[in-house]
Amino acid sequence: MKFIKYCLLATLLFFMIGCKKTSVDGSSRKSFQESINDMASSLPTLKQVKFNEALYILKTFGVEADGDIAEITALGKLLDGKKTAEIFALADQVAQKNGITWSSTAPPSLGEMNIFGNTVASEKDPNDIDAASLSINVRNIAGDSLTGSKGLIITPQLLDNNGKKVDFEGAALETIMEISSGGNKISTSKNLMQDPSFRGFTVLYAKLPKEKIFEEKIDIKLSVKTTKKLLQMIKTGIAVNGQALYTPPPPVVSDSLQVSTSTVDPQTGETIVTSPPAPKPATTDPKATVTKFLNNLSSQNFKAAYESADNPNWGSYDKFSNPISGFGSVKNINVKNIAVPYNKDNSANVNVTYDVTDKNGKTTSLNVTYGLKSVNNNWKITTYKINNP
Repeated sequence: MKFIKYCLLATLLFFMIGCKKTSVDGSSRKSFQESINDMASSLPTLKQVKFNEALYILKTFGVEADGDIAEITALGKLLDGKKTAEIFALADQVAQKNGITWSSTAPPSLGEMNIFGNTVASEKDPNDIDAASLSINVRNIAGDSLTGSKGLIITPQLLDNNGKKVDFEGAALETIMEISSGGNKISTSKNLMQDPSFRGFTVLYAKLPKEKIFEEKIDIKLSVKTTKKLLQMIKTGIAVNGQALYTPPPPVVSDSLQVSTSTVDPQTGETIVTSPPAPKPATTDPKATVTKFLNNLSSQNFKAAYESADNPNWGSYDKFSNPISGFGSVKNINVKNIAVPYNKDNSANVNVTYDVTDKNGKTTSLNVTYGLKSVNNNWKITTYKINNP
C-alpha cells in the first residue's frame, strides 16, 4: 500500500514539473507572471538575475504605454510565445537601440529587478537613492563653420540637500526626457541612469522639425524615478541652431496644373483644344551655379553668394553673412567632388564634397546636397542639407 502511495506521489510531482511553462503566456497578466516565474525558476541563479534585468529593459524601453499595469500588459503581448533565449536577444536589441550599456551576456548590473513590483524596498535596493533634487546640464555639440552646432547633450544630475552631487552605483533609474516648444510636445526619450557618470541624452537638430520649433527655442523636462521619489526638472527657453533644424525638401511642382485652352474654327465650327506649351528646361548648368556660390564664399564675396540663392531658411543678408551664426566665418573652401544626380523639370540637386576652413583655422569636411530651381532660365539655390558622413 505504501509503495502505491509513493508511486502516486512521484507521478504527481512528475506532472507538476512537466507542466512548467517554457515560453511566455501573455493571455492575461496572471498567466504572464506565472509563465515568467516558471521560466526563471529553470535558470541558474545568476541567469535568473539577468533574465529579470532583460524583462525590465523590455518593459521600460520596449513597449509604449502609460503606467506599470499598461506596460506589463503590453509586454505580455510583445513576448507572448517567446522562449528565454528569444527574450534575451530582444532585450539586447532594445538596449543597443536606446544606447544602454547592458548586455545579456555581461554580469548582473541593474541590481534586483522585478517588473511586477516590489511591495517593500530592501535595504540593498540600488534604486533607493537619497536625492533631494535634480539639475540639468546643457552643452552644445560642435558642428562645422557653416551651420554651427549640430545639437545638444542633455545631462541630468542627482543632488543632495546641500546641492552636491549624489554618489551611487549599480542603479537602474528610469530617466525620461520630454522636448517641447511653444507648449507643444515634440518628442519623448527614455534611458537608464546607473551612476553619476550617466552620459545623458543627445538631441540632434537634424531630427527636430523646423516647423514645430517656436522662435528657435525648446523646453526640456527631465524625470528621474528612484524607489521612493519622482524627481523632475524643467529648463525652458533653450536656444537651438535654427539653421541646422530639419526642413523637408520642397514639393515637386506638377505640370498637370496647367489648363488647356480651346478655340473655335470660324469656318467649320469645330472646337480645337490647344495644350499649353511645356516649360522650357533651363539651359544653364546647376553645377556652375553651386561652384560660383562656393567660390564667392571662399573669396568672402558674401553679397554675390547671397544673390545666387533664394533660400528662406538663410533669412536676410545680415543673417546669411553673420560671422558667428552664418557664412561670415568662412575663410576658404576646397572643393573635392561635385555631381548632379538629379536635373529635371526646372529643379535639380547638386551634391558637393568639400573642405571648409574658418577664420580660426579649423577645417571641416562636408558632404552637402544643394537643391536648386530655375528662375527666368537662371538657377537659384533653394535648399541646403548637410549629409551624414
